Amino acid sequence: MENKRDLIILVDDNAANLRTGKNVLADRYNVFTAPSAEKMFGLLERNKPVLILLDVDMPETSGYDAIKILKANPETKDIPVIFLTGKSDSDNELEGLSLGAIDYITKPFLPPLLLKRIEVHLLVEAQKRTLEVQQEKLKNFNDNLQKMVEEKTKTVTELQNAILKTMSDLVEFRDDITGGHIERTQRGVGILLTALQNSGLYQEQTADWDIKLLLQSSQLHDIGKIAISDRILQKPAQLSNEEFEEMKKHTTFGVKVIEKIEASTSASDFLKYAKIFAGTHHEKWNGSGYPFGLAGTDIPLLGRIMAIADVYDALISERSYKKAFTHAEAIKIIGAGSGSHFDPSLSTVFFQMADQFRT
Repeated sequence: MENKRDLIILVDDNAANLRTGKNVLADRYNVFTAPSAEKMFGLLERNKPVLILLDVDMPETSGYDAIKILKANPETKDIPVIFLTGKSDSDNELEGLSLGAIDYITKPFLPPLLLKRIEVHLLVEAQKRTLEVQQEKLKNFNDNLQKMVEEKTKTVTELQNAILKTMSDLVEFRDDITGGHIERTQRGVGILLTALQNSGLYQEQTADWDIKLLLQSSQLHDIGKIAISDRILQKPAQLSNEEFEEMKKHTTFGVKVIEKIEASTSASDFLKYAKIFAGTHHEKWNGSGYPFGLAGTDIPLLGRIMAIADVYDALISERSYKKAFTHAEAIKIIGAGSGSHFDPSLSTVFFQMADQFRT
C-alpha cells in the first residue's frame, strides 16, 4: 500500500503562482491551493497540513495578518509557516520571522531550492515532534519513577516505623509499670522540638532538623532496658542503691544495641539520633547525671530535650512506689530543677508549652 503523503497548503492571490507551486510540489506532496487567507482558513477547518506556504502581499488579509490569526488559534498555532514574497529586504524578512514563520522564500523561486528547503524544514519539524514525544515519554517515566520511589520510600519508612514500634513495645512489655511511656515521651519531645524551631533558640543546631525523623528515633531512648533483668525492671518498690546502679546501665546498653544495628545496615541518621537519645537522656545540666557526667551544653541538645519529656512523664505517671503527681506539681518540680537538672533555656520553652503537655 502506498504511504499516505503529507499535505501542504499553498496560499497566493496570483493564480499563476498557485499553478507553478502546485506543479513543483505535486510529485512529493498532496497540495491544496487557496487564493486568499479566507479560503485557507476554510481549508483548515477540515484539514491539518504539515506546512503552509503563505504569500505575504494579498488583498483583504495579508500574510502577516493571517499568521497572527494562525498562531492565536490552538488548533493551528503549531503548523509551520513559510512566507513567500517578492520582497527581499531584511526588514520584511525579520518581521515575518518575528511573527512565527520558520522561513522566508522570495519569488520567483527555483523549484529545486523550494523543494529542498521544504524537505529540510519538514525533517526538522518531524524531529521536533519526535523529540517532544520522547520528552513526554521521559517525563511520564520520571513521574512514574518518582511515584515508584515515593511508594518504595513509604514502604521502607512504614517498615522502619513498625520495627521501631515493635522494639519499643518489647521494652514496655518487659517494663510493664511504664506502659505508654515511650508514646507519651515521643509526643512531649515533638512539642518541644516544634516549639524550639519556632522560637529561634539554638537556631544553628535546629535549622536542618527533620522532626519526623527525630520523633522516630526517640522511640529507642529506653531500648537499653532490654538488657536489664526483670527483677529490677518489675520490682514493685523503690530500687536499692545497687539495683539503681544496674538500672543506670540501660543508657550505655542502649547505645551498644543501636551500634550493633548500625554495624549491620547502611548509615542512617535516625540511628545516630537514637543513640544520642538513648545515651544522654539522663545527663543533668550541672554534671551530676549519668552515664558520662556531662554538664551544660556538652550534653547533646537532643539529650537535654528528652530529659524534660522523660522526667515530666515519670512524674505524672503512677508507680508502685509513688503516686502520680498532678500536672501543676510536675511543673513545679521541673521548675525547681531548671539550671541544675535541666537546661534553663529549654525549661523556659517547656513552661510556655505546659498546656500542650497537660493535654
